[in-house]
Amino acid sequence: MLYPIGIQNFESLRQGGFAYVDKTDLIYRIASTGRYYFLGRPRRFGKSLLVSTMEAYFQGKKELFKGLAIEKLEKDWTEYPVLHLDWSGATYTSQEIFDEKMELALRQWETEYAVKNDFKTDSVRFKTIIDAAYEKTGKPVVILIDEYDKPLLDSAGNEPLREACRSRLQGFYGVMKSQDGKIRFGFLTGITKMGKLSIFSGLNNLKDISMDYRYVDICGISEDDLHACFDESVQEMADANGLSKEECYAKLKDYYDGYHFCENSADIYNPFSLLNALDSQRFKDYWYETGTPTFVVKALRNGKFNLEDLTLDGVPTSALTGVNADDSDPIPVLYQSGYLTIQSYNEQTEEYSLKYPNKEVERGFMEGLASIYVPSARYNSPFAVRKFAEDFKKGDAEGLMKRFEAFFADADYEIVGDAELYFQNTMYVMCKLMGQYVQVERHTSNGRMDIVVQTDKYVYIMELKMDATADEALKQIEEVGYARPFVADPRKLFKIGVSFSTNEEWKIA
Repeated sequence: MLYPIGIQNFESLRQGGFAYVDKTDLIYRIASTGRYYFLGRPRRFGKSLLVSTMEAYFQGKKELFKGLAIEKLEKDWTEYPVLHLDWSGATYTSQEIFDEKMELALRQWETEYAVKNDFKTDSVRFKTIIDAAYEKTGKPVVILIDEYDKPLLDSAGNEPLREACRSRLQGFYGVMKSQDGKIRFGFLTGITKMGKLSIFSGLNNLKDISMDYRYVDICGISEDDLHACFDESVQEMADANGLSKEECYAKLKDYYDGYHFCENSADIYNPFSLLNALDSQRFKDYWYETGTPTFVVKALRNGKFNLEDLTLDGVPTSALTGVNADDSDPIPVLYQSGYLTIQSYNEQTEEYSLKYPNKEVERGFMEGLASIYVPSARYNSPFAVRKFAEDFKKGDAEGLMKRFEAFFADADYEIVGDAELYFQNTMYVMCKLMGQYVQVERHTSNGRMDIVVQTDKYVYIMELKMDATADEALKQIEEVGYARPFVADPRKLFKIGVSFSTNEEWKIA
């Protein structure tokens, strides 16, 4: 089987004989029931291929759809003029890059429809192009805009540049509403919906289908798709890894499934990761290997929040469908970019609970957080996470605590800001990362954290306090009875009380 990894052009995919999961029935439904749409999905989720498929459909290329659902649904196959603008392929860190991308698109359309460029503003030129395409072909225009928000995401943190991009895009997209009579269809994709940037104030007739249950799998691969289209591939992967087919399906689900785009949604696989796994026949972190988007890192750096609260309850719908202009709230950014997904929905309160979609995302996300909260814990440093885990395995409690002491002494609180919050977040990330090597459990309450680490020979109970002494921390271990479950356990038990403050201290019992 040929896997369409990295192929975003529908015509190339079909002519090259690559595997294609048929979503054309959904494209037909969208095209025949509405005019203007917005779809938000995480990166590497197939948005560009979806847009390219729409382009081929509206260009009347019937031969490319042979054997697909839409071949029986569409009767006319009318050819429309298509204006396709793809904002991917560039990183918008300067005004010049944005200007060149916009100019290239406008100039190509002006050449195609013999438009003389007598105007300077993007919006007027765009309007003139729509007029010319309509007059030249006698057909209304189809407008497809992929990754509409990339210039805004790339310029996060550079407010003058971001405002310049926002202002120009607002006027550019607004033309679609003023030219409604000459437009057959409009479709925009992106990662986020910039709620407070007013990017769509001039285009307020867009229907947002990002959380519409009818289209949850318009991008991505559902469980049914996996079984129907890739069953033989799963068997081959199972054989290569010494697994049964059922075990391979379960492991694929654990690693790459779990995305929900509305309440009661079917599980959706990340197509990029799934196809890479089937092709290489290896369980790896493919999606996260492509890098954490800059805008996500900036949201995490700027946000004053406890990482324990990321997978939380009581998230209103408004928090999932818009991003604040200042990116102060990381929750919508993390949800829309695919690092968190919907776990459940409370109909009475109309609120959501969130979770990490799968192992690949959670593990990769922790690696990204480590670069922010524990940058000194790199693989070859004295503070590498694996070295902490080795101390646990060896039963070297004294060496372990000296390593922790040196690690926190190395932290720059002027950079990290709130020391207590930094401490909580750092320990959260450290425990998550150490969980790859040893069994770690965490419990937090009222600003303190107790940690239970288990190896084959040792058990560690650590009570960490921000506002009390190490003796008081040890006393709490006894009073609360943290050690009771291990009374009959033959492994050696360490009780460690830690006071984390400007005068750090720790004691082992």
